[in-house]
Amino acid sequence: MIKILALLLLCAAYLQGGLDKLLDFAGAVAEMQHFGLPMPQVMAVLVIALELGASLGMVVGIWRKPSGVALALFTLAATMLANRFWELPLGPARMMTENSFFEHLGIAGGLIYAAIRDDAA
Repeated sequence: MIKILALLLLCAAYLQGGLDKLLDFAGAVAEMQHFGLPMPQVMAVLVIALELGASLGMVVGIWRKPSGVALALFTLAATMLANRFWELPLGPARMMTENSFFEHLGIAGGLIYAAIRDDAA
């Protein structure tokens, strides 16, 4: 039970993000456009599928290893795209963006660790 709770907590941001995007698909498409991604509708569908599918895979234990690695790679790519603190001038906005960048690195590390330490696969 503790393992499932820990995995739910680890995947909480992806479950919330995927559900939000699913419930507000126009907003999800706008987010993809904001970041300059090609084919924003297709990208929104792929992100929703990844966030929800891989999160469920992690929690339920179906393909936990590839699910964890996929979420980690997605997290690394998304944080490189969205948290470009090195482009900001020194100040509070840069500090908050830099903190978010490194927090996401930690989440990616946790996902990889959970994937490689999996005893259910």
